[in-house]
This record gives sequence, structure tokens and C-alpha cells, in this order.
Amino acid sequence: MKEQKYIIENCDSFELKHIFDCGQCFRWNENKDGSYTGVFGKNVLNVNKENNNVIFYGVCKGNIQEICTDYFDLKRDYSEIKDILSKVDDHVKKSIEYGKGIRILNQDLWEMIISFIISANNNIPRIKGIIERICKKYGDKIVWNGIEYYSFPTPKQLSQASIEDLRGLGLGFRDIRVYKTTQKIYTKEFDLDSLKKEENSNIIREKLLTLDGVGPKVADCIMLFSSLKRLEVFPIDVWVRRVMNDLYIKNEDETKVNKKQIEKLAHEKYGDLAGLAQQYLFYWKREGA
Repeated sequence: MKEQKYIIENCDSFELKHIFDCGQCFRWNENKDGSYTGVFGKNVLNVNKENNNVIFYGVCKGNIQEICTDYFDLKRDYSEIKDILSKVDDHVKKSIEYGKGIRILNQDLWEMIISFIISANNNIPRIKGIIERICKKYGDKIVWNGIEYYSFPTPKQLSQASIEDLRGLGLGFRDIRVYKTTQKIYTKEFDLDSLKKEENSNIIREKLLTLDGVGPKVADCIMLFSSLKRLEVFPIDVWVRRVMNDLYIKNEDETKVNKKQIEKLAHEKYGDLAGLAQQYLFYWKREGA
């Protein structure tokens, strides 16, 4: 693969930290110059922003412009989305001002399933470390600028890992879950292609919940952050429950706030853009509020 470069001039709604540190991805790392380098598919890219220009540079399997347009969701009008959501109330407006550069990435469905199973009851540095070890052990090596990177393993590649192998990579109680789900997907007992063709979000969620290690929150993260791109789903974790309680519900004990109550409120307020509202609110509450 040869090096390629792609530049977007005067690019609004694209801030590196907002995109890569909002909890949706685990394979992007910040460099000393403020740029980020990441691996997705068979691609290794460095992304930087100078003035208002976004510069993509690296090795890609295919045309870099087409790959970046798809992965970074560049055809979607985030200015329009922010305008719509800002009219919901001042809380959402403030969260959007804080995370104005967030974009929801179009990430590989298989990778998101395994990544978010690993994310359960885990912290970001540890999740990233586990995923990196899995990629180094079972993925394909890609060398760029003298540095070795590794692609996320395919279902076939990861199916070679035993429960003991996964345990050795630090997965803890998640080892059996990753193992069972990998085997289901590799043997086609669980068909990813049919899931991609399904139009009904409730059916997609029900099918995802049949996978080991996938609960409601993980299922919603997969639906929102993968190429399934269901922008109406509203993943609820401790930060989202906290911000929704602080802003709207105001229960003295936030741990007693019912997730169904939060979900109902989110869909009433944010409609089909609930997933994007969740990202703005999550990032604002965790990083700035």
C-alpha cells in the first residue's frame, strides 16, 4: 500500500479530541503534536487539523478520499443536526457548544461487537490495551513509517483463540463471552450480513442481545457506533444516567433512576437524533460539566 493524503479545507464540525475521545472508538491515539493516529480496516491514518483544514495522511487499502468520506461520516450535515438539537433546550445547546466537533464514525460491525463486549465494566485505557493485544496476536501486520500496526482480526482469525488464550491477553471474565460470540459469528450461526440488511432497529437489538456479553447498553453502542448507524438509539451508562438525572429527572439518588424512564424521556426530547444528543451530553458531562 502506498502513502496517500487527503485534505478538507474549511471543515467545521470536526474536532479531533471530540471525535476520538468521546467513547465511541478504541484504536485512535493522540500524538505529541495533537494529531491522532489510528487503525481501521486495513488502513493506518494520521489525522491532524491545522487552522480549519483537516489533513488525512497514511496508508489505505483503496482511495483515501472515499475511505475517509465513509468512515468519518463526511456526507452528513452535522451543522443542521446541531441546529435542530440546540432548539430542544439550553442544556443540550450548552453540551453541543462544548462538543461541537463530534462526528459518529462508521466503524466495522464485527469490530464493534467484540470491542463493546470488552468494554463492559471496564475503563478506556484497559479496553484499548486489551484490544491492542488481540490485534497484535491475531490481526495482520501493517508497517508504516517504520512502525508496526495491526488490523483488527477477522472472525476466522479470532476463532483460533481459545478461552485460555483470551484470558492470557487480560480479558478477565469477558474471555468466555468473546470466545462464544466469535464462534457464533465465525460459524455463521449468527449472520452479520442479515443484520446489516435488517431495517427494524428493535429486531436488530433483539438479535444482538442473543450474543454472549451483549446487554442493552452494549447493543445500543454497537447500533450507534458501527456501520449500522442507528442514530435514534440512546446508550445509557453511568455518565448518561447522571446527566439526564441532573438536568431533567432530579432524583436525589441517581442510582434509582430507571433506564426505561431515561430512554422514554430521551426519545420524547431528541427523537430520531437521540444518539447524537447522547454523545454531546455524555462528552460534556464526563469532560467538562
